[in-house]
Amino acid sequence: MVIAKERATANRHLLDWVDEMARLCTPDQVYWCDGSEEERRRLTDEAVAAGVLIPLNDEKRPGSYYSRSNPNDVARTEELTFICTPTKEGAGRTNNWMAPDEAYRRLGEIFRGAMKGRTMYVIPYLMGVPESPFAMIGVELTDSVYVVLNMRIMARIGNVALERLGSSDRFNRGLHSVADCDPARRFICHFPQDDTIWSVGSGYGGNALLGKKCLSLRIASYHARGQGWLAEHMMLLEAETPQGEKHYIAGAFPSASGKTNLAMIVPPPAFKGWTMRTIGDDIAWMRVGADGRLYAANPEAGFFGVAPGTNYHTNPTAMKMVEHDTIFTNVALTPDMDIWWEGMDPPEGELVDWRGRPWTPGAKEPAAHPNSRFTAPMENNPALSREAQDPNGVPISAILFGGRRSTTIPLVVESFNWTHGVYLGATAGAETTAAITGAVGRIRRDPMAMLAFIGYDAGDYFAHWLAMFGRMKRPPKIFLVNWFRKDGDGRYLWPGYGENMRVLQWIIDRCEGRASAMETPIGLVPRIGDLDLRGFDGKTANVERALRVDEDEWRRELEEHRKWLDQLGDRVPEPLRLQHRLLASSLEALGPR
Repeated sequence: MVIAKERATANRHLLDWVDEMARLCTPDQVYWCDGSEEERRRLTDEAVAAGVLIPLNDEKRPGSYYSRSNPNDVARTEELTFICTPTKEGAGRTNNWMAPDEAYRRLGEIFRGAMKGRTMYVIPYLMGVPESPFAMIGVELTDSVYVVLNMRIMARIGNVALERLGSSDRFNRGLHSVADCDPARRFICHFPQDDTIWSVGSGYGGNALLGKKCLSLRIASYHARGQGWLAEHMMLLEAETPQGEKHYIAGAFPSASGKTNLAMIVPPPAFKGWTMRTIGDDIAWMRVGADGRLYAANPEAGFFGVAPGTNYHTNPTAMKMVEHDTIFTNVALTPDMDIWWEGMDPPEGELVDWRGRPWTPGAKEPAAHPNSRFTAPMENNPALSREAQDPNGVPISAILFGGRRSTTIPLVVESFNWTHGVYLGATAGAETTAAITGAVGRIRRDPMAMLAFIGYDAGDYFAHWLAMFGRMKRPPKIFLVNWFRKDGDGRYLWPGYGENMRVLQWIIDRCEGRASAMETPIGLVPRIGDLDLRGFDGKTANVERALRVDEDEWRRELEEHRKWLDQLGDRVPEPLRLQHRLLASSLEALGPR
């Protein structure tokens, strides 16, 4: 084994661990990443020479590259993702569990010799800005140069992390190998008590970029419960009114439910003077500040977004963001080496699809994989808020829980109080998408959009959310939103995208006590006149239908809530069960339909 680059640390804890993992995986060489620009250029050239990356048209897409994954490795594999706590009860009913000793043994057998003939890259990284007292330090060992180049976009890597670590032994230990990319030998295991992640058999971002979902959500949520903060699957945006008033909004949405689009929203022309800026599109770490407000920070340094459906109508900010210095994965290629995916303007002529096969318009299969991605640096975003780099985060006025629902859930509902808001988040449902393996389009409960990312028992997670209320003097308001309600013919009732600004304005005005609402059995809902519909070219009748609380639908919904809470077992906090009974009683009091 050769040390391909001088180690830039004397930290004995780190050096000993890297040596131990290298003896297990037996790479031909070990390379320590320093995070420099020279290193990026050199590793990119190596990736191109190895066929891992394909350069795109430098005039149309300067500094950008294309990657194509194994067709069996295109999404998060929840069924192969495990929380390895000492007891099964600690992992809870929503997680797969494996005993730590068994997990280390089983994965150790796969890791043994898995890097022979390859390079082990050592990636020290920071989640969070270097100046933040809340930043987390991790080190990922990987045999994938694709992972290295994506991690340097999504996190702050190299010497900046080693300097922050110093001589401490407090860092997340992440071991990753694509190995033989065999789904039968694919595992993503989290050991919260050891602050360790082992991932093998996959090169897909959600499974392989260990600083993202693995550390920043599953491991972080476990630590957050004990330390009194929240690690959440949330976008963060800044809204500035024409009068200069700023509000910060956090929003939890399952993948492909409009989270990135909302984080980068462009208001319609009628909202002249409003300025919307992005802080983050996927992860928020939230802590109570000295003034009693809830502050949120985005720990990521880039964007790992779903490509299909992104265009200059749905998300012009994202389209500008990926014009340069971006890595695209599993999209389609044009003859002149540009990228294409479904939702963009129709292509002219034949493409090469995400599998590398010829594709013509009208083909039955999509040209880009439905979960194809772009990885772009934070600074590419033309609407990036200056507050995105604030080490202490921003004060949150409102928290949104959303999901893709064709029926039942109104366009927007304000919770009666914090406990009711936690209930709305805990019982939120969504139609599944291509971001995970398995059936697409079925309804599943996805509490706080965290079903796949809670690092411990879900009932305890809800209890932690409830306990956060006692730590705050000025808690944010909580809202449930749904941009995807349809009519009987399957047409969307609400146009979404930039028009969601009208809902955001009402939410902000509710936070400031400037807007009215109608009380319904399930929460506070705006009347049609409470929304600013200036310049709106949709049908107001459809907006009224999108806002409607259908009592029969909600009776059925609450029955599904009951089944969901029962499924989670006796660790569900009693206040949430009481909320269910209160909502059911409120509907029952209306009498039969």
